[in-house]
Amino acid sequence: MESPQIRLTEWSEGSGCGCKIAPAILDQILSSSGSFSQLDPKLLVGNSHKDDAAVYQISEDLAVINTVDFFTPIVDDPFDFGRIAAANAISDVYAMGGKPIFANAI
Repeated sequence: MESPQIRLTEWSEGSGCGCKIAPAILDQILSSSGSFSQLDPKLLVGNSHKDDAAVYQISEDLAVINTVDFFTPIVDDPFDFGRIAAANAISDVYAMGGKPIFANAI
């Protein structure tokens, strides 16, 4: 018996990055979350910057760039979708001037 073909896109309504919330709503959420850079001077880029990623200083010449993304599938093939998701997350690190050395998926 053959398993039915699962189409990833049938589970998504927001069309990939199109599922993001409106900038005004994001501003409202972030404004109530506080600015942690005031609490920790090692947080070089936090939510108040509205940037591609957060940057946390580890030592005088080393910082960690962290980014988390979520978007709904835009293709049906799981392998291709994984490659697209990885490229999207890695591009955020490059946008911040960093060098990707590891990744997490959610």
